[in-house]
Amino acid sequence: MSTQSLSSLLQRASIDDHEEVLRSCDAALAKSSSDLQAQHVKVVALLKLDRYEDCLRVFEDGGDNLKKRAALEYGYALYKSGQPEEAIDVVSDLVNDRGARHLEAQASYRAEKFRRTAELYGELARDPASVSSEEHDLRINSWATDAQLQWKGHPELVRHTRPTRDDLEAFETVYNAACLSIAKGEFDQAGMLLKRAKELCRTSEDLTPEDRDAELLPIAVQQLYVLICQGKSGEAESILEEISIQEIPELSTRRIGQNNVAIARGTVANPYALYKTLHEIPNSTDNDKLFNYQNTIITGNLHAVDLLVHKYDGIIRSTSKALSSAPYPSTEAATNLLSVYNVAAHAKGETGTSALKAILSAVDRRPKDLGLVLTAVQLYVSLGNTTSAIATLEKSLQLLEESISEQDKETRFNPGLLSVLIALYKREGRRTQIRAEMAKAAVFWKEQATHPTSLLRAAGASLLHSTLASDSAQAADLFKSLYQNTPDDLFAVAGYVASHAAIDYSQVEAQAKYLPPVEDLISDIDVASLEAAGVSPSSSTAAATAAAIAGARKRTADNKERTVKRIRKSRLPKDYDPSKAADPERWLPLRDRSTYRPRGRKGKQRAAERTQGGVVTDRSEETTPSGAQQQKPQGGGASSKKKKKGKR
Repeated sequence: MSTQSLSSLLQRASIDDHEEVLRSCDAALAKSSSDLQAQHVKVVALLKLDRYEDCLRVFEDGGDNLKKRAALEYGYALYKSGQPEEAIDVVSDLVNDRGARHLEAQASYRAEKFRRTAELYGELARDPASVSSEEHDLRINSWATDAQLQWKGHPELVRHTRPTRDDLEAFETVYNAACLSIAKGEFDQAGMLLKRAKELCRTSEDLTPEDRDAELLPIAVQQLYVLICQGKSGEAESILEEISIQEIPELSTRRIGQNNVAIARGTVANPYALYKTLHEIPNSTDNDKLFNYQNTIITGNLHAVDLLVHKYDGIIRSTSKALSSAPYPSTEAATNLLSVYNVAAHAKGETGTSALKAILSAVDRRPKDLGLVLTAVQLYVSLGNTTSAIATLEKSLQLLEESISEQDKETRFNPGLLSVLIALYKREGRRTQIRAEMAKAAVFWKEQATHPTSLLRAAGASLLHSTLASDSAQAADLFKSLYQNTPDDLFAVAGYVASHAAIDYSQVEAQAKYLPPVEDLISDIDVASLEAAGVSPSSSTAAATAAAIAGARKRTADNKERTVKRIRKSRLPKDYDPSKAADPERWLPLRDRSTYRPRGRKGKQRAAERTQGGVVTDRSEETTPSGAQQQKPQGGGASSKKKKKGKR
């Protein structure tokens, strides 16, 4: 078939003619395998038929010319084949192509590059070339991106707070808003939004009955998770009746649903039944895979049930193999979780001190393994030994700090790891160490291209309370940098004013006007009621008050009435009479009491010798102050020894 006849066929073809178009392309390529237009039409037809692997083979046969001409189609085929990174490389080079931006955003979302995804959807929403038909999709995808950013630990990048009226009109946006609430831990809000999403989905006129059932299943699975977290077992049972695991088409959603259903139905009581249930669904592949944080939870559940059925050797083999190819040290939750389950398998169900021995032995072999170190720290804290927990963590951090690897140093000052150390310091009241750690972390992160703003804010606030001039100067430098980067942040403005006011108030006088006046901040505070109720002092004030009280207690009892201590009846003698005064000399030895009267001739003689002013005799000089007779040494050595009896 010639190119002209193929073009005429395409003009008459409708969307249902993809098979016919494909046959026509094959006929044309049989005559001329290098027909670029026929190749282009063929890949489009294969994409319409969801034959993505076949489409990629055509691109490989067509070479660079076809990939360049149909770059958008090539990127889409890569994305649908589970190769998002390669798809991003292809479409990111397409300039001024709105479709390419949409595809790059989708591929970035699948590749878990959520920051870049949020940037792309923001650019698309601000682009004046956007059409009204895209507004609905952009709103849905933006909510989904914010939910993922919250799950990944980047709440500062989340743009949505509460759904607007427009957001509440479509079940997709309501569902994604519920997912964001779940990521924030707002389960009550998430429960209400999921009920709203289910209602909108059931009443939607744009869905076929089959599509409606397919959309309701993930909503029900999410509802079940929320009810489990809220502890509402009764409502969870009613949701279980709506979920049919085998009818969920996506393997990833089916896997999550199976996990939640197994836990909700209480199969934990029989670990072998739970083991069988959680291993029934195969792993999803290609473009239908769990996200990393989801996969971490599912993997952790599988290892936990392996421990319950005593598959220790299997856990050790699988986790050791995975750890051998994982980065070391690592701050990723998935990697550190493998270390935890690996050492748990080595401990073989032991807890407390017995488990700690196995863990410390593993820490000695892998001192930079954060999963092992934090497990040891947790066990020490549970045993009430905070000092050893601090020493264990400090030892590993010292090794990371002394390393020449930049990755090790970044791990050393990881915000999450520092928060653990500072929390331990707070338990023991080590304020100096807290400020020192904050200062070192601030110095390190200020030199990096990207830095955690929350950590720098915490460091600045901590150093601001220090009395050292060096700490105050560093706090001023930190807040100046934060203010320059985020001038609208009131926390940064307040810190900037507070840290520079003592140095030169004229520098911050203009910024101080933007802060709310003190009168407004305390307008709703009843000072009189606080004073009447008693204001809890700070720790430093409490320490000073305790010292003052201790000093006051050193006064003599002449000026202060003694508090009568209550004595338990079990400790009183049987003949105790509360109406009679106790003998004040009852604690003295019997012979030292004033009422003591010796009996017999020898007793009277000893009493006379102890009497002050009595007659001194030679015998009394030979006694010690306690009355014991001193033994005089006898000469002659062996003359004092008794001779042994025996034959001469």
